[in-house]
Amino acid sequence: MPKPDIRSVAGLKPQAAEDAAEIVLSFDDNRVASEVFGLYDQNLAHLERRLGVIANASGNHVTLKGPRDACERARRVLEQLYARALAGENVAIGDVDGAIQEATAQGALFAPSDAPARGSFEQIATRKRGPVRARNAAQDAYLRALRKYELVFAEGPAGTGKTWLAVGHAVTLLEQGVVNRMILSRPAVEAGERLGFLPGDMKEKVDPYLRPIYDALFDFMDARHVERGLQTGMIEIAPLAFMRGRTLTRSVILLDEAQNCTPMQMKMFLTRLGEGSRMIVNGDPTQIDLPPGQKSGLIEAVTLLQGVEGIGFAPFKEGDVVRHELVQKIVSAYARADAARGGAPAGGRRP
Repeated sequence: MPKPDIRSVAGLKPQAAEDAAEIVLSFDDNRVASEVFGLYDQNLAHLERRLGVIANASGNHVTLKGPRDACERARRVLEQLYARALAGENVAIGDVDGAIQEATAQGALFAPSDAPARGSFEQIATRKRGPVRARNAAQDAYLRALRKYELVFAEGPAGTGKTWLAVGHAVTLLEQGVVNRMILSRPAVEAGERLGFLPGDMKEKVDPYLRPIYDALFDFMDARHVERGLQTGMIEIAPLAFMRGRTLTRSVILLDEAQNCTPMQMKMFLTRLGEGSRMIVNGDPTQIDLPPGQKSGLIEAVTLLQGVEGIGFAPFKEGDVVRHELVQKIVSAYARADAARGGAPAGGRRP
């Protein structure tokens, strides 16, 4: 794999030579370098805002100016992104944020460019999409928990990648033969869990409630494989209200929007776990749609099961949002409003 040609230049300001620096990066492949820089250099602009440096691109060269530590970190980030682009991975603004956090986690920001990466974020790989790397420390901890534990709770705000990564991990387990089935479930609280009056067969009744999971599923699997899996039962759509009495073996089971489960529903769901199975429970405690006065099964389960051996927990915060910069700001604004009201989330109820 081609290596970036890197050369450091003397400090910009004589009076602040210790603090200011200029670093020039030269990449071998112009096309890959343009992918790293982004459309109209938007990735470089985002790097400038995040690290407080100036990044000027010219062809396959980029010049970094600013505080020495920030320039070294920016250099490390661009090296990582270039290596990913060479391997065929997409490089978006969210990946820039992930590379910044990953460079920090490695703890070797000033190592030579050919030094082996240490502390790299976890990744999953599916046949359709290829490798997908965690974008931040919270996602990295989430993927590590999914690998280690048979039951994992992930709670946090929208846009943190909980459902998307869970589906990707489930597809990976299915493709590797670790499990035989994938079961997708979520509460249909908007219909009061009474689906009989809705038109169509079971799949058609619950499709609108599971659309976010379907979107992620089609990201990681070809459409024909998804349809075949649904027809053969390898992929199953199971409304939460219809899970009672089952024992699920050699399966990966995903419960999404778990904040809308009642405590009894959550207990029922968790006790479906059978031999050789993995279970993932996702939810956002700040978006509870249960009737007033009804406790959330997710909040209760996370509280009761803390410290139980064999169960993993992956908390996400508003700073972990990767969907869009504005989404992170929106989530933060609502969190501040909730704090001003005394900690009760808007539209939600805590036990």
